[in-house]
Amino acid sequence: MRRYLTIDMANHAVASETLTGADIARSGRWLIAKTLLESGAATVDPLGPENPLIFSVGPFAGTNFSNANRLSVGCKSPLTGGVKEANTGGSFGYALGQLEIAGFTLTNISEDWVVIRITKEGNITFEPADDLLGLTTSDTQTKLLERYGDKVATALIGPVAEYGGLIAGISFSDVEGRPARLAARGGVGAVMASKRVKAIVADKVKMPTFVDRKRLMMTVKEYGKQLNEQVPIQNMQLYGTALVGDFTNKVGGLPVRNFSSGRLVDSADGVFKLGGDHIRDRNLSRGGNTTHACMPGCMIKCSNIYVDANGVEMVSPLEYETLGLLGSNCGLTDPDDVARLNGVCNDLGVDTIETGAMLAVLMEAGQAEFGDVGFMAAMLQEILDGTEKGRQMAQGTAHMGRELGIKRVPVIKNQAISAYDPRVIEVTGITMMYTAQGADHTAGNLPTYECDGKTTEELTRESHTIQVWSAAADSLGLCVFGRSVTNEQPHMIIDAINAAFDADLQAGFLQELGRECLVMEKDFNAAAGFTEADDELPDFFYDEALEPANKNARHHAAEVNRVMREALSA
Repeated sequence: MRRYLTIDMANHAVASETLTGADIARSGRWLIAKTLLESGAATVDPLGPENPLIFSVGPFAGTNFSNANRLSVGCKSPLTGGVKEANTGGSFGYALGQLEIAGFTLTNISEDWVVIRITKEGNITFEPADDLLGLTTSDTQTKLLERYGDKVATALIGPVAEYGGLIAGISFSDVEGRPARLAARGGVGAVMASKRVKAIVADKVKMPTFVDRKRLMMTVKEYGKQLNEQVPIQNMQLYGTALVGDFTNKVGGLPVRNFSSGRLVDSADGVFKLGGDHIRDRNLSRGGNTTHACMPGCMIKCSNIYVDANGVEMVSPLEYETLGLLGSNCGLTDPDDVARLNGVCNDLGVDTIETGAMLAVLMEAGQAEFGDVGFMAAMLQEILDGTEKGRQMAQGTAHMGRELGIKRVPVIKNQAISAYDPRVIEVTGITMMYTAQGADHTAGNLPTYECDGKTTEELTRESHTIQVWSAAADSLGLCVFGRSVTNEQPHMIIDAINAAFDADLQAGFLQELGRECLVMEKDFNAAAGFTEADDELPDFFYDEALEPANKNARHHAAEVNRVMREALSA
């Protein structure tokens, strides 16, 4: 049994619903899509009172089930105008699970800025946030821990969200208390700010209750054992997500200088430094931590704590998407430069993918040379200060591209493309075209899939399969990096849910959960006014061959959508 809360910010009233059985498992991304679709949010102002902001955890939240303490945050996106589920690690989902709270929805707008406090006794209070306004995420976190102690998990926003910047996410505390795990994409931070909520603070208590805890824990143990036997997992444990950079750079699918090239080397010594090999060696030589869990209980530990030459922490985490968009896409070659900028972005509480893509568009417009790290730092300072230019930049990549009259703007549905050039990493490119989430690789990422010689239909069917599994994982609070076990043995997850909640789920539940999620998300976007044309890649991907692979984009929305419709209805 779990509680689901609806929190009316207008009068600070809390309504509670009791969930049992299978209803606890239909959570995360699935619940967000269903709630948004049924509420009619497709036609509302994303920053108005009628746009709900939804926080939802999976059925295993609060336990040591590896990969199972992810949190989904959802709303109508003010950046894309469509459905949005932003996924994060950290300790907040873990805390909600321990409090036996399945999630909550924020509705309407508070008259005053507040901190929402959720205590171990189950009480919810609304406390003044005046002293936190304008503070960076790290300064906000310091004050929250001074006020509430360190046995709490936090969700908070930075100054960019406060003034309505659409590059702003929601920052969540990690296992050591850094506000460094972001539900980053789609402007969810601006929506939280529109509710006048600066932070949410939840107590951490103890593992929640389950119907058959012993049987559940046996599955937890077996799942962890099988994870550790997987070679891809072992590589992630050694090199972290940065290892993806070694691959994408090798095959020529890395975003470089506003997606104008697919491969990067340091011109000084010919070494690629933004990948897992180099970063691991450098970080270890300095005394950094290359195996760090983004959430309690995770055995993969694909994150890191990156330090400078003196062993002083620069940022945690330094991960592939940031290395790609804030790094190589802006012409940077040294991970130290990326780490410094990453730390600033974390303090601002902004999406490094959207921010990096936006800064590269400024460079494309001639405002600086690619690789000018000083210019990038100055632009981030303008965003922090909230200058006129800073507020313009905070509206995102597509906005700045339109303002500057730039044709080479790498976005789909107004959201920046992730660090996989769709001309080479084709299945992931198809996913980013189709998904209702905007250009989001996490909706179905297959970067190593061999695409040469295969048709649009063949590759779209591969994208469909991974999209269904990814939506299912996002709907159960599971990290997609466990898919080598989860996707191959879905019965293990179903058995665990049945043991935990006497849910009586049957074979095929995960696939149906994922399929329903994709259908509901597309239905939401259709109601919001999206058409097939919104799924097309920007023209330059079709018109310009990407060096060194010499490939153009070859997949179009009409064919992709036709195949996806057939696959989803089968």
